Amino acid sequence: MKITTFNPMIYTKDAEPTIKLFKELGFEQTHNKIGSDVEFSTHRMKDSNGFHIDIVQAPGTPREITAIRMNVDDFDEAYALLKEKGFREVEGFGNSTESSKYAIMKSPSGFIIDLIQHIKN
Repeated sequence: MKITTFNPMIYTKDAEPTIKLFKELGFEQTHNKIGSDVEFSTHRMKDSNGFHIDIVQAPGTPREITAIRMNVDDFDEAYALLKEKGFREVEGFGNSTESSKYAIMKSPSGFIIDLIQHIKN
């Protein structure tokens, strides 16, 4: 398994104030993905140094949550490894879109990894 992307994510009910903050810090939106099965909107941002952050607007988010986005080239292998280490999949977030397979995984100590594999057509 190869990690292809690794950066922070912020889940929130209202993304606009957080997006505005990161724009003021020098980040620009490079991509916006809208969910189909589960309601969400992911705003991918990048600064001039190449750092990324994802701001995820998800109405069902109980409070702001900070997570780690981890894209991999083999979802099933990464998922099995995290499960072996005691992670559990958080329910209610779906697990695929047309362009990705994903799971939000919570560690035994409470930190969250948003595990993603992009599906190439």
